[in-house]
Amino acid sequence: MNVHDSVMERYSQGAQERQPALCCPIAYDANLLAALPQEIIDKDYGCGDPSRYVRVDDVVLDLGSGGGKIAYMAAQLVGEHGRVIGVDMNDDMLALARKYQPEMAAKLGGERVQFLKGHIQDLALSIDAVDAYLAEHPVRTATEHTAFMGWQAQQCEQSPLIADASVDLVISNCVLNLVHDADKAQLVREIFRVLKPGGRVAISDIVSDEVVPEHLKRDANLWSGCISGAFQEEEFLRAFVDAGFVAVAYDKWDTQPWQVVEGIEFRSVTLTAVKPEASACLDYGHAVIYRGPHAEVRDEEGHIFPRGARIAVCERTYRLLTGGAYGEDFIGLPPAVRGEPACFCAVPGTRRDAAAGKGTIQPSSIAGGGCC
Repeated sequence: MNVHDSVMERYSQGAQERQPALCCPIAYDANLLAALPQEIIDKDYGCGDPSRYVRVDDVVLDLGSGGGKIAYMAAQLVGEHGRVIGVDMNDDMLALARKYQPEMAAKLGGERVQFLKGHIQDLALSIDAVDAYLAEHPVRTATEHTAFMGWQAQQCEQSPLIADASVDLVISNCVLNLVHDADKAQLVREIFRVLKPGGRVAISDIVSDEVVPEHLKRDANLWSGCISGAFQEEEFLRAFVDAGFVAVAYDKWDTQPWQVVEGIEFRSVTLTAVKPEASACLDYGHAVIYRGPHAEVRDEEGHIFPRGARIAVCERTYRLLTGGAYGEDFIGLPPAVRGEPACFCAVPGTRRDAAAGKGTIQPSSIAGGGCC
């Protein structure tokens, strides 16, 4: 049995009967769980709680949504104007999640959740649309296969399952490790594509402290059990940096491994990241001060921030560093007089004269009043 078939079979079984071996111990918010049907709670398989990163009014995409547990938890947090989209490829898991949609809509006061069939490494292609096409246009010849491939490309461009820049937050709970290694880079690029500029990532998954050897990767049972397909811990971070994300970090890191196989430790982590804005880098006179405690820090764009120094930044970088992921680490100093913008070309680490920002320190940047 290959990896894909093993994953499909094991999670189909998990939709029918609880599979304890697929779970890590997790303390979920009891108030959010109280609204969920017990069957969804019993047949959920994860290693973290990405729902705690959800904000009011978010459009949330849950990759590998399974029976819908995290999606329904997130739906309680987005409020009446937010929505949650779950994507999964397993029919049995989708059936379980959809089974309770009317009940959950009544509890939430409206339909906030939808579940779509798709591969998380190709979020543009609807598997339901593929099935419908193949039912009408069976592929039996090379010519028909070429036509099918052309249809897929057109479908992804004109009617994508998840549109470009349409999501505020992408979450996932112990699913990325189930994707074949050859598709993992595309998976991360797809996450980047569907996020809005400034959009966030919160991925709970299993990582290994060493590179997993090939003989373990060929073990279909270990792969479907969230073991042998795990990212190596440093490679997981690098994959998101390489895709263009910033503020890439391990927000959660279990000190104790979930499992140890042939001396390799496999543990639960939660990775967070931000898709940067695509706006031009313009200089209006903004500056930031890195609070410490490190002597200096460097970001993905090569900016250098010595502790306590007023460092010149463009407006785009200023917004990133004074809010969200970096908000508690930097003091923001907007310009006293906002002049005409100029292309920002200062050498990394360039100081901004104190006169440029006198009397402008934002209240939220004062010690003890950092951003949430």
